[in-house]
Amino acid sequence: MEIKKAAVAGTLESSDCMVTVEPGDGTVELDLESAVIRQYGKQIRKVIHETLERLDVTDAKVTVVDKGALDCTIKARVECAVYRSNDIKKGLPWGGVIR
Repeated sequence: MEIKKAAVAGTLESSDCMVTVEPGDGTVELDLESAVIRQYGKQIRKVIHETLERLDVTDAKVTVVDKGALDCTIKARVECAVYRSNDIKKGLPWGGVIR
């Protein structure tokens, strides 16, 4: 799926994350900021990349500010930001694409 415009999902509240997606320059570029990056940085990056792969996103700049979100929250925020970037509002395959 192509990232057509910048879009944001999530908040900066505790146990949440804010995900911003923007059109990229040929690759997936991930910028991650997290209070728990030393403990969970590898897992957070893995969840983000797996979610983008399932959505067929291969060209994007992704910025994530994590405030201790669970994996399921990270997946939902990434998915929502990608759909918003494409103005997809109806017929969303929630749970169908993301495992």
